[in-house]
Order: sequence, then C-alpha cells, then structure tokens
Amino acid sequence: MAFKITDECISCGSCESECPNEAISEGDETYVIDPAKCTECVGFFSTQQCYEVCPVEAPAADPANVESREQLLAKFAALHPGKEPVA
Repeated sequence: MAFKITDECISCGSCESECPNEAISEGDETYVIDPAKCTECVGFFSTQQCYEVCPVEAPAADPANVESREQLLAKFAALHPGKEPVA
C-alpha cells in the first residue's frame, strides 16, 4: 500500500530527497505523498526510506491505497522502464 504523511509532519523536508520515485512534495501545510508514485520503496530498498529518515515518524501506511507486493512491483516497472528491481 502507498504511504501517506500524517499530521505529525513538521515539514522538515528530510523525506523528499530520499524518495526514489519522487513521490513526495511540499504541500500547503505538510509534505504529501503521491500514491500513484509511491511503491513503499519496493524495487529499491527493503524498508520505506521516508519513514526511516523522518524524525517524527510521520509517514504511515495508507489504508485507502492497499496494494500487494506484485502491484507495487508493477508500479515500479511502469515508473522505471527497463530498470531491474533490487529489493
């Protein structure tokens, strides 16, 4: 499932540069994750990098965007044609 950024976000921006899919951007009050681009870092890393670097643990699983690992890998393939997944 895609991740979302909760109200705990302090707008530090540490997550934005860590996203390999460029799914994170600055919103009006907090950073936001585009669920169409979020693969939970599947294809790149074994853990969600936004969560790993966030000092307040604001990124969380988004129950409105539940996806299987196979769906996340398909999204990875669509976002990065010709690139082989590593994780």
